[in-house]
Amino acid sequence: MSTPMTIFQVAGRAMSAQLVRMNTTASNLANAGNSAGSAEAAYKTMKPVFRTAFDQASGMATVDVERVVAAGEAPVKRYDPANPMADKDGNVFDAAVDESRELVDMIETARGYQNNVEVMQTAKSLIIDTLKMGR
Repeated sequence: MSTPMTIFQVAGRAMSAQLVRMNTTASNLANAGNSAGSAEAAYKTMKPVFRTAFDQASGMATVDVERVVAAGEAPVKRYDPANPMADKDGNVFDAAVDESRELVDMIETARGYQNNVEVMQTAKSLIIDTLKMGR
């Protein structure tokens, strides 16, 4: 029999998942506009894949990052024969990072993280108030 998860563990796991999401979004934004000499070498947008699990002992659902995958559009081929990274045909491949989408993801991620911080603060306050009642 497993020990039931606490609200702190559930919120903590959700915060960890949001941190992975924030890191992949930051990486995507940092690599926007980067070029490479081939489509294979060009940066590809990364996204975390979340997995939700139900903890029967506590009755709460938890979330984890199952893996991080390349997602989004293919790199954009651009003719630039003067570029030192250009292939034999004079093409370079730009990372197809949708900066607007990444910024929206960053805002959503920050809000999700903050919501879990508030869950932990509320649970802490309720526990403290409950302990005070026993005095």
